[in-house]
Amino acid sequence: MNTTLTAPSATTVAIDLAKDVFELAYVDADGRIVARQRLGRSAFAKVFDNRAPLRLVMEACGSAHYWGRRFRRLGHGVELLPAHDVRPYVHRTKTDRADAAGLWEAARCAAIRPVPVKTVEQQGIQGLHRAREFHKAQRTAAINLLRGLLREFGVVIPAGAAKVRPAVLAALEDADNELPMALRETLLAVLDTIATAQRAMAAIETRLQEYLDRDLRSQRLLRAGGVGLLTATALSASVGEFDRFPSGRHFASALGLTPREHSSGSRRRLGRVTKRGDVYLRTLLIHGARAVLRSAKVAHGKSRPLDRTQAWALALAARIGHNKAAVALANKTARRLWAAEHHRTSFDPDHVSAMPATAH
Repeated sequence: MNTTLTAPSATTVAIDLAKDVFELAYVDADGRIVARQRLGRSAFAKVFDNRAPLRLVMEACGSAHYWGRRFRRLGHGVELLPAHDVRPYVHRTKTDRADAAGLWEAARCAAIRPVPVKTVEQQGIQGLHRAREFHKAQRTAAINLLRGLLREFGVVIPAGAAKVRPAVLAALEDADNELPMALRETLLAVLDTIATAQRAMAAIETRLQEYLDRDLRSQRLLRAGGVGLLTATALSASVGEFDRFPSGRHFASALGLTPREHSSGSRRRLGRVTKRGDVYLRTLLIHGARAVLRSAKVAHGKSRPLDRTQAWALALAARIGHNKAAVALANKTARRLWAAEHHRTSFDPDHVSAMPATAH
């Protein structure tokens, strides 16, 4: 194997990204690895300067989008492959060298759909969502801590995050309970932690609203039932162009909202949803579907008119249960969102697809 670092015959480079050390596998037009390099961060940043355009293949990990933008500005083609699709192609002991070779094998598979390189703004919005989830986890942990500590002294906090602070303050003002004075001061500090997390979440939601106000795609997505500020901005930033999926079914499948299939011969069996793809997006869509189901049940109980989607969801919930109906509704919402984006139309819950006329 040619071990020269220039590899003039190479047309593709498979790159195993890391924090400080990068493994490169140079591949020629015949698909053979003709050279390898192991570079530090500073050398890697300059290795593709002043070179003829190459096809650069990387795994879609934390820093891949940064490097993808950098190398695209130099005129190179960049492909980011999903990590779960690359993993089966690493057949040997896990090393950087094996990872780079496995990445090239995955790049040869036409069935693997590359992840688009995100813009700086898209990554920024995703960062806001991750930060909000961090603060939400802190708030939840603090609330659970308060519930557990107070329960040991016979104080029960009602369900609901909004009821925690009044209940804790009432317990602290009650001189007849058994709460020690030292613990009372600590509980006040935990309440401050909750308040700080809530302020941080509110500030992030303000920034997300500012993004939504200037992003037309987010505004179109927001018109769908079960889609709010978080779902609309997360979908817009994470998915980007919906047209990279050939159909709504492919889009729902990419989000892990389609059932697993176990078929053989004439026997076809469908199982649970695959749960592949972005867990956060799938969770948001399912939570939105649950909200639609709850509002439909309330409207039905008060004899209010239901749109086609609500009526369908209620009938499905009665047949297969609330949770399965929520996932099915999330699947339907994902498909409709793709269709609305594909045709650049507003989301219509009463829309009925026009079937082509049958020739006689």
